[in-house]
Amino acid sequence: MFHDSRVHVVIPAYNVAAHIDAVLRGLPDFVDAVTVVNDGSTDGTAAAVQATSDRRVTLLESPANEGVGGAMVRGFRHALAQGDGIIVKMDGDGQMDPADLPRLLEPIVDGRCEYAKGNRFLRSRELDIMPRARLAGNFVLTFLTKLASGYWNVFDPQNGYLAIASGTLRLLDLDRLSRRYFFENDMLINLNIFDARVRDVAMPSRYGDERSSMRLARVLCSFPYHLFHGYWYRFYRKHVLRDFSPVALFMLTGLPLLAWGTGFGAYTWVQSWLHVQFASAGTVMLSVLPFLVGFELVLQALVLEIRDTPR
Repeated sequence: MFHDSRVHVVIPAYNVAAHIDAVLRGLPDFVDAVTVVNDGSTDGTAAAVQATSDRRVTLLESPANEGVGGAMVRGFRHALAQGDGIIVKMDGDGQMDPADLPRLLEPIVDGRCEYAKGNRFLRSRELDIMPRARLAGNFVLTFLTKLASGYWNVFDPQNGYLAIASGTLRLLDLDRLSRRYFFENDMLINLNIFDARVRDVAMPSRYGDERSSMRLARVLCSFPYHLFHGYWYRFYRKHVLRDFSPVALFMLTGLPLLAWGTGFGAYTWVQSWLHVQFASAGTVMLSVLPFLVGFELVLQALVLEIRDTPR
C-alpha cells in the first residue's frame, strides 16, 4: 500500500561512517528517495555514502555542524522540493531499524494521523536494555513536553524515528525549528498549533556500539528553558492569535491571581515571622482567595487542553 504514497527518507548523519552503509542497505524497496545530510562529519561518513550503489541516495553537505535539527531542516527542504508524499526521519547510527518503517508509515497512509513517531516505552522487554540515565531523563522530559506541546496522548518525545505528511510539513515555519537536540520536541510544539494528529508507534530500543553525542546534564539544563519558551509561543499562536479560546481566558486570568496569591502569601508569612505575630484573617484571605481561584483557573485551562488534544 506504500506504493500509493511517495516515501522520502531523510538521514541526518554525523560521524556514522561505521553504521551508515548498513542503514542504507536495510531500507525497503518501497522507499522512493533517500537524502543523507552529512552534518560536518570528521570521519569517513561522506565517503561511505558516496560509495553506495543505491541510485535513490542523494548526499547533501552542511557547511558546518548544524545539529540534528539543522540537518533535518536542510533535508526537509530538499525532500519537499522533490514532490509530495511522506517524509521520514531516520538516524544514521543504526538505532532505528529500517524494517520497522512500514509500521511507522501505516497510520499516515490509513489517514489516522499526519505525524507518526516511535515510542520505545510500549515495548517493555526491549526497554530493559535502555541505559538507565537515558530512561530517567526521558520520563522527566516526556512530562514537560506534554505540557509544552499540548499532546497529552503521546510519550517518548525524544524518539527521533518519525514520519510526516508533506502537506502538514509545509504548514510549519522551518526557520523556527530548533537546530539542535530540541528538534523532536519543537516539532510537536509547532504541529499542535495546526491541530495535526499525532500517533505513537511501538518501536523497540536498539543500542549497539554507537555513541551518542547528547549529554544528559546539558539536556536537563537547557530543555526546561526551551520548553518554557515553546509553550508560550504555542499558547500565543494557537490560543490567542488564531483563536482567543477559553484556554487563553482561563490561563491569562488565573496566572496573575496565582502569582499574586503566592507572592503576597510569602510576603505575609515572612513579615509574621520577623515580627512574631499572626496575620489578620483579612490579610490571609487576600492571599488564599486569589491563590485558590488562580490555581483553579490554571488547572481548568490544562484540563481543556488535555480534552482537546488532536486525535
